[in-house]
Formats: sequence, structure tokens, C-alpha cells
Amino acid sequence: MILLGEDLVDPYGGAFKVTRGLSTDFPGRVRSTPISEGAIVGICAGLALSGYRPIAEIMFGDFLTLCFDQIVNHIAKYEAMYNGKVVCPVIIRTPSGGGRGYGPTHSQSLEKHFLGVPHLRVVASSLVHDPAAVLRALLAQDSPVLLIEHKLLYPLHLILPEGGRIEGDIAEQHISSDGLPTVSIRPVPREACSFTVLAYGYQAELARRVLSRLAVEEEIFGELVVVSQISPLDWVPIDASVSVTRRLLVIEEGVEGFTWGSEVAARISSRFFGELRQPVVTAASDPTVIPTSKTLEARMLMTSGRVERAIRQVAA
Repeated sequence: MILLGEDLVDPYGGAFKVTRGLSTDFPGRVRSTPISEGAIVGICAGLALSGYRPIAEIMFGDFLTLCFDQIVNHIAKYEAMYNGKVVCPVIIRTPSGGGRGYGPTHSQSLEKHFLGVPHLRVVASSLVHDPAAVLRALLAQDSPVLLIEHKLLYPLHLILPEGGRIEGDIAEQHISSDGLPTVSIRPVPREACSFTVLAYGYQAELARRVLSRLAVEEEIFGELVVVSQISPLDWVPIDASVSVTRRLLVIEEGVEGFTWGSEVAARISSRFFGELRQPVVTAASDPTVIPTSKTLEARMLMTSGRVERAIRQVAA
């Protein structure tokens, strides 16, 4: 295994310090690269074809656009192009999302542009999933992976108990055939929940906080389903919840228009045609450039207030 990316080597340890200490513990296996995201991912493709297990870090998710050709036209295609005779198990990690006032080119959630790419898995970190278990599951298979890590989750891990995740609210966990978890959180039995909320990453944490407060203060009960792999989706736990609640809200930070939520809405509406109590509701950020001003940024991104309004809409 080898890690490649910009400024990964100690003492810097990456822009968000995820790799701090690794170059000291594993000299030669963590390499800082020139500022060329296309080259980073291209080199990882060659390493993977040669038998290595490379992990690339793209410093900000916005720069995935510079890797698009390598990912879509090469890494994701190799195994199918060569009839399974080669594999290309590249893992591409990247911090994503807004909320830090980093402006229009360092705050986007661009993962929707990679959804549906054949043979590419898109996975998102969350506070209710064991990050080590998720990474082990990804390393145990040979598919290329885009691993999204919302940058607002990094400091939250520091205040959580050992293990770096929220455990007390978890009602049940479903493990897919690929070994990746989907977690369901509910304050009451599923039969007493009047709606389902589907989310990933930091949006799942926003939804968890809002749902917890509404349950205590107003006895509004909903089930939160948090997926780790957002493409392709494991529909089993989603269907299991919606088949009982008959209402669904999908939350994401990516901007409105041709989104993860719209795809889920189409699938669920078809699967439960005539059985839902109301159309599937989706909530996403406003389709505009993300401002540097944190006040203006909060107006267009998903916030706890916007999440609560969406929940009240689906619960009405």
C-alpha cells in the first residue's frame, strides 16, 4: 500500500491532518506529490495495475474535476475493458463540502457528478459508521472507490468517545454484501415513525440533531437512515423503512438539479407507486456559487434550519 497526495508527509500531514504521523511510521510509503491532481490519480492507476494498493488524497473535493478523465475513462473501466484479467483498486479520498467560508472553489459537494459511473463506488464518511471498518471493507475488494469526507466532520470526531463515532442512538445496522454499513436511527419502534429521512455524511449529522430535538420537544418521530455507500445504493434498508413509514425525505448538500436525491425519489416512487402517503421530498443546496462570506454561505447551503423545515414538510 502507498499513499499519494499533496503535503501528506510530516510534519504537515495533509491539509486536514488525516495522514499526520503516517510518513514517520511508514517511511517511503507516504509520498507528497507536485500540485497536479490528474497526475496523482493517474500514477495511482498505474500503481494499482502493477499490484499496489494506492490511496490518493485530493486536498479539496473541488479538484476532483481535474481527475475526471483518469477516473471515468480509465480507472473505472479497466477491469471491464480487459474482461476481469486486471483490476484497478484505487481509493481516492477527498474532503468535501462547505461551512468553513472557503469560498466558491473550495467548498463544493461535487460527488453527484460521479454517481452512476459504471464500476465506480462512491462512499461517504459519517459519524455513525466506524471509519476503520469502512476502510477495511474497501481494502478487501478490488473496485475503485471515491471516498467523500465532509470537512466539518473532522473536528467533530475529536469530541466523540473512543472510536470517533456516535453509537448510542443506533437502532440497527445493515451490512451489505460488500461489507459496507447502513445505519438506522429512531427514537421509537419503526411502526411508530411517521416518515423516513435518508442522508449521508455531515447532512446525516444535521438531520440526527434535528430529529432528536423534535422527538423530545414535540414528539415528532422519524427514522434516519444513514448510508455509507451512496452509489450504487443498497436499497434493502431504505425499502424496509419506507415500506413502513410511507414517507421519505432525502437530504444532501450538493446543489439542486439532477441530484442523488432526485434519483432516489424516482426509484422509491416507482418501487412504492400508489403506496406512499405523499411524494418523496428532496432537500439540497441552492444552485448558485458558494460565497466566501459565512453569512451568505449559510443562506445557500443546507443548515439545521433548512433541514428542520424539510422535516416538518414531510411530517405534516
